[in-house]
Amino acid sequence: MKGTGELLLYLDFDGVLHHENVLWHSRVGAYLSAPDCYVLFQHAELLEKTLEPYPQVQIVLSTSWVSRYGRTKAAKNLRPALRSRVIGATFRPRMNPDEFAMLPRCMQVWQDVQRRKPRAWLALDDNVEGWPVEHAAHVVRTHKHAGLGNPAVLVEFQLKLQEIFR
Repeated sequence: MKGTGELLLYLDFDGVLHHENVLWHSRVGAYLSAPDCYVLFQHAELLEKTLEPYPQVQIVLSTSWVSRYGRTKAAKNLRPALRSRVIGATFRPRMNPDEFAMLPRCMQVWQDVQRRKPRAWLALDDNVEGWPVEHAAHVVRTHKHAGLGNPAVLVEFQLKLQEIFR
């Protein structure tokens, strides 16, 4: 299985790479309902640069975009350097999307961690409800509006990358 024994980053999109208030329209697709200073994937370049010293880190998508668009189409929204790191997603096509959506994000990620058995892992998400205390060191909570662009969040992410993926 891809990711077994590897270094994995579980990546949410909304509230991480851009403002958390993403809406979908059948003709327009995804769009932000947020002030004009926010754009979709505005922090993708920042994530790319932050991961540069860690070329061995692979990405597992832990975003609702996968259940809506599929893993490949969701990943196409990322910059090429990030897209090339994507090895999978917490949601898989044979899963029931409604049942999966009912699981807290922490359970979606934890089930995938148990399945893939990575050497080390880290989750980047704005939703940290339900994370067990014993896994808190593996989660960076982003700001729901500023995402990874929040200076304190970025520093915490950089420190945890060093600590977990050194």
